[in-house]
Amino acid sequence: MRRIAGAERPDWRERAAAAGFGFHTLDGEAYWDESAYWAFSLDEIETDIEAATADLHALCRELVDRVVGDERLLTRLAIPPIAWDAVAESWRRGDASLYGRFDLAYDGTGPAKLLEYNADTPTALYETGYFQWSWLEDLLASGDLPPGTDQFNSVHDRLVATLARLGGGSLLHLTCLSDAPEDRGTVAYVEDCALQAGLRTRFVDIGEIALRDDGSFADGRGAIRLLFKLYPWEWMFADAYAGAIAGSGCRFLEPPWKAVLSNKGILPLLWEMAPNHPNLLPSYFESDPRKASLGPSFARKPLYSREGANVLLVRDAAVLQRDEGPYGGEGFVRQGLARLAHGSGGFAVIGSWLVGEEPAGLCIRESEGPITTNRSRFLPHAIEA
Repeated sequence: MRRIAGAERPDWRERAAAAGFGFHTLDGEAYWDESAYWAFSLDEIETDIEAATADLHALCRELVDRVVGDERLLTRLAIPPIAWDAVAESWRRGDASLYGRFDLAYDGTGPAKLLEYNADTPTALYETGYFQWSWLEDLLASGDLPPGTDQFNSVHDRLVATLARLGGGSLLHLTCLSDAPEDRGTVAYVEDCALQAGLRTRFVDIGEIALRDDGSFADGRGAIRLLFKLYPWEWMFADAYAGAIAGSGCRFLEPPWKAVLSNKGILPLLWEMAPNHPNLLPSYFESDPRKASLGPSFARKPLYSREGANVLLVRDAAVLQRDEGPYGGEGFVRQGLARLAHGSGGFAVIGSWLVGEEPAGLCIRESEGPITTNRSRFLPHAIEA
């Protein structure tokens, strides 16, 4: 694994605009960055990332099976009682998942370590599935990458195939907060994949979805039976219609059981279930006296947070980095520190994707500090020939 400086495509901004990738620059700062890329060997990808992703996925499914029937564990995860039936019923029905992303610490040595699981509303999907693949094809065509260079990336094809299997020609509603550019771009990409899969689609802003007298959700034109939502379950469970979710007759992507996994409380539960697993870091709830075993170096994370908000990193009893935000009311966990890849662009975190229950590809985000935030940059990757 190494970071390689590369020549940017002279027209990549125009190509991004033509493809609808309008959020390549956010608040005046570069988000997409192809001035360099990260290169891997095939063995690093297959053994250290792809296999680890499959193992972590199996562990997570085992954990969900334990949690959904255990009120004590649901309470530890701060999932409100009004949501318990929806969560449990969706798991027992076998409601399918479309996608998710493990964030991993990996620097080319030793096993990859789970930092967190973005199981419900992960973004960086379009950049991974389409735009970094187009980068690879363009650089192969121009000779800037050697023949035979590849990429761990079947995200797009798997999304289309999985949506075809899940949707079966249905009308798929898609929703998010329309005024969030990255969310809207991600939803537009999923919609495009759904159209390629043969589904009919309709976008509706989350604020325009109503609860009808018969208990179904509707968009003003009819009932919603299949909904892709880029809107967190913990927010939905806090809304007035939370009690109607279980009986609404709507299938959700992602399903309610993903609320168990989109919660950093799974980190100590996974460690408790599989202590010393090579892909896990020791982790404990903040209230657990065993947290002292981590010593003076640890990461403190809220059960619910996004883009690194309210994360605190401590090394040798000194604050390494802190990111502020509105989260933490539900509680915190402590996790052992992991060694991140580091290059001239800063610290790099691996995002390893699952699509349709299978490892499907990876993305890399770089930050000046070790906390990945909404100011981090997305860099492409390649598998060396």
